[in-house]
Amino acid sequence: MGIRILHADRDAVAATMPAVEGLSNRNGVLHGGAIMGLADHVGGTAATINLGPGQATTTLESKTNFLRPIRIGDTAHARCVALHRGRTTMIWQTTITRDDGKVAAIVTQTQMILEWRDGG
Repeated sequence: MGIRILHADRDAVAATMPAVEGLSNRNGVLHGGAIMGLADHVGGTAATINLGPGQATTTLESKTNFLRPIRIGDTAHARCVALHRGRTTMIWQTTITRDDGKVAAIVTQTQMILEWRDGG
């Protein structure tokens, strides 16, 4: 998908993804699934940075509001910040913007914290 992480710490993750033909929909713009994939990548990265030893994470829920298209040839810019960091779940919000700075999508994800156990 061409995702490039620009910044990652416990509070925020920033990344970019080129809007290329192979990720387009029938209208010639970046496919919604590609936008959601970018958000899932940065949200999962943000959650992972905040895990303790022996923990893992998985996306429990994801909601996307699509506000405007990202044209092929443009770049999707993602910035993910924490809304909640608890013992069993974390909630992350990713704002996706275009090169012109306009918001294209807002994605809210709930990440479940998993405790790995022997034998399963």
